Amino acid sequence: MMHRPAVFLDRDGTVNEQMGYINHISRFHLLPGVAEAVRLLNRHAIPVVVVSNQSGLARGYFPEELLEEVHGKMNALLAEAGAFVDGIYVCPHHPEARKKQYRQVCDCRKPKTGLLERAAAELELDLSRSFLVGDRWSDIECAVRAGCSPVLVLTGYGRGEYAYIGPEQEIQPEFVAENLLDAVRWILPRIGREYSGSGD
Repeated sequence: MMHRPAVFLDRDGTVNEQMGYINHISRFHLLPGVAEAVRLLNRHAIPVVVVSNQSGLARGYFPEELLEEVHGKMNALLAEAGAFVDGIYVCPHHPEARKKQYRQVCDCRKPKTGLLERAAAELELDLSRSFLVGDRWSDIECAVRAGCSPVLVLTGYGRGEYAYIGPEQEIQPEFVAENLLDAVRWILPRIGREYSGSGD
């Protein structure tokens, strides 16, 4: 069976409001249009996978239980809108972590590609035909390293990154979107109709 293309999503600033570290459940808010964007991908049978650096865990800013609670809330809010993600992959590491178990130079902290590669292996995904949407240039670099198509959203840190970081970068996004829904509407015609279900 041929592996499927997917849409990978950065979390903070792409799926939910960028508020620095989400160190309390009350700080987690989905961005407008996100549920509709995910639902649109679901409707076309395109896997949706969240890939997120969470060094706040390593730095001791919040416990693992809160991270699980945040993802529970994310899933619940999406479900209320008839949407779902197929997987959530998190890097909890940082070379200068306060917590010893997270203090390492890993292969999963974006822009490294470990999160995408693990998701691809476990969910049978084709990275070469997939897209990664994020609000940081590290997401763009991660996408290119993994062989995915990079898309920058102007939510979160995106507008500032596009204005001040992007012009100096050799690696550039294939598309710059106002938000995730704008990105998904651009991705859908390009991801391969033969793998996008019946669609509508």
